[in-house]
Amino acid sequence: MANARIATSDPIFLCAPIFLFACDFMTQRSMPSSRGLVTGHDVSPAESAAGIRDRALALAEFHRVPARTLFALLLAVLSLAPRTAAQSDSAATLHVDVKLVNVFVNVTDKSGSIVGGLTRDDFQIKEDGRPQAIAVFERQSEMPLKLTLAIDTSGSTFKDRALEQDAAKRFVHALMRPQDQMSVLEFATFVTERTRFTNKVSLIDRGLDQLRGGDATALYDAIYLGCRGLGVFDGRKVIVVVSDGGDTAKNTTYAEALEQALRNEVMIYSLIDVPIEASAGRDLGGEHALITLAEQTGGKSFYVSEGGLDKAFARVSDDLRTQYVLGYYPHNQEPGRIFHRIQVTIPRASADDFNVRSRAGYYADSPAKSN
Repeated sequence: MANARIATSDPIFLCAPIFLFACDFMTQRSMPSSRGLVTGHDVSPAESAAGIRDRALALAEFHRVPARTLFALLLAVLSLAPRTAAQSDSAATLHVDVKLVNVFVNVTDKSGSIVGGLTRDDFQIKEDGRPQAIAVFERQSEMPLKLTLAIDTSGSTFKDRALEQDAAKRFVHALMRPQDQMSVLEFATFVTERTRFTNKVSLIDRGLDQLRGGDATALYDAIYLGCRGLGVFDGRKVIVVVSDGGDTAKNTTYAEALEQALRNEVMIYSLIDVPIEASAGRDLGGEHALITLAEQTGGKSFYVSEGGLDKAFARVSDDLRTQYVLGYYPHNQEPGRIFHRIQVTIPRASADDFNVRSRAGYYADSPAKSN
């Protein structure tokens, strides 16, 4: 979090909160207890001495404070002004919290190869079309990773269950570092947490051994709940979804799952495991949804058929190890917007030279988290 500073040395401004509070305190003595005590007043730097005076007079009139009492109080408070101003080093500071927006970025070239070696000056960030100054820049982030592995155990994936478990274990053993934490979810008719967040590989393996299965596919429930669980953490947050793409539970919608991911700043990696690619029963809509969820959140989608599950997991691991982290403090924001769109580009290159991936944006009304 950062603090924006607004300074003023106007004595009446410095003493106004004391004056207004004293007025309130005096009037509370004759007020019914049900009204409660006013514990503070906001005084704007733009508010003049006359404005403060008018507020005090209105307060006094409302509570019937005698004019001579009000005048005596005003003189007493103003006598403190020089001392208050000196103690403040001629400036009173108001602190305004401004959220640092972190954007995790992956860059590949035309052939799909990862592009490293870029610098801060190579990137440009815009929020709602307005340029932003990059305050934080890192390459190949060593930032701790919080990852949820969500595995589809519905009937349509039963024949691949053992392969999924073994490949997932190899992925966990290759990816996990002491500073990382992972949880395991399985989803079929219901979503079940098999392993809570931990950095102990043995506990993750045990959770993967407990996968059971069911009839339906609660895909969007799993994404929604997985992203909500990740939302309590700061830093890099990822959910890796292994599924054939169909949602048959019909509890949570696509839009609700995507919103939860964006609100909690979670990147979605989709490993699409289609049993028979030419099957007339393929859920192409579900596959497209997994692809779009990944694109909108800054993650990526991979088809398991292109080299197997081990290769798909390896590509996720490579992607996570070669990210750029760009951070900025929002400037010149468009007022009234709930969702702010983020665009990251490399201006010196033509549009076809690089594929730059990052999340689509963020919700301004999401709770701010410390960084």
